[in-house]
Amino acid sequence: MRIRLCLAALSLAGGAAGLATVSTPAASAATCSDIDVVAARGTFEPGTLGALVGDPVYSALQKKLTGKNLTSYKVDYPADLSLTSAAQGNADLVNHVNSQAAACPNQRFILVGYSQGANVVDNSIGISSDGAVVGSPIVATIPTALEPRVTAVLLFGNPIRALGKSVTGTYQSRTIDFCAKGDPICENGGGDVLAHLGYTANADTAAAFAAGKV
Repeated sequence: MRIRLCLAALSLAGGAAGLATVSTPAASAATCSDIDVVAARGTFEPGTLGALVGDPVYSALQKKLTGKNLTSYKVDYPADLSLTSAAQGNADLVNHVNSQAAACPNQRFILVGYSQGANVVDNSIGISSDGAVVGSPIVATIPTALEPRVTAVLLFGNPIRALGKSVTGTYQSRTIDFCAKGDPICENGGGDVLAHLGYTANADTAAAFAAGKV
């Protein structure tokens, strides 16, 4: 019940945040920039890259990485409660990175995922979200040859955390994974629905972390 309330609150709060958004990044397929910010929004989350996380993180990255040319890509997936939603996002994220990497040999990537979007990113880097809230089995992973070009992974309200899992292996040192105290989506037994809606406050910290990896 708490999780259902949390996802419903995300829809409502995200809608309000979306109305307040004045300037948002382009979400079309990126050109050959220095860094492509690939963002997977949360369940029902509006906004260009995601009103609560993707958009503020992208804005913060632009401020931190002033010497770099940034572009953005909004992962194309339903971000709903269907059983295949996260899997569709997983496939689209990997397809996008593969396509961009082939077209732009010097381009690097920052991956951003919030809530269900964190499941999408987890799967794409080889950490299964199967069994997590709005998770899915892995359907595609970023090829080993492209792993060094992923400079940072920024995760917020990551559902696999509630299963006792986290990002390990190749991407661990390049990952920052925020789980607010009491957030029922990422904390097993968490009871603070509103905690899942407060990750905008972590945008600057996440951008600073990514800047340190670039």
